[in-house]
Amino acid sequence: MVRLRRQIEAQTPEVMALNDTNMGDPQTGLTKVPNLMVIAEKDTDDTAKVVNCRDVLMVVEVVSCTNSLTDIRDKLHDYPRMGVPLYMVVDPRRDKRTVTVHSDSSAGPDGIRFRKTLPYAFGDIATVGRWTLDTSSLKSYPADW
Repeated sequence: MVRLRRQIEAQTPEVMALNDTNMGDPQTGLTKVPNLMVIAEKDTDDTAKVVNCRDVLMVVEVVSCTNSLTDIRDKLHDYPRMGVPLYMVVDPRRDKRTVTVHSDSSAGPDGIRFRKTLPYAFGDIATVGRWTLDTSSLKSYPADW
């Protein structure tokens, strides 16, 4: 996450990339603690206990080796409903090593969903909204996980 956070903040100094910070949605009542969220510095409040997810520009999650469906299925369903415009999923499992970018959420017969998905492999340059992220430094989980 540190490598991605550094790239994001270097390309857009007006934002902050925050690790493991509470994010809540007053409209749906949902709360999450993403691995990384990007928010405009002007929208931060040092006294707030929870970041309003409607102010978040992007969320990045690393797929857990013990509970991968949470990041791949559950959060993919919740984040567009919470108003998160970009969702980047980093899957460091040895048999995957992928980055998937979800965007363009809108309502449809199946509810509010991300309508665009772009897959990348570790080592690719990923276009994520206004950011161009080099994924070559991402690490895989150890072989014994």
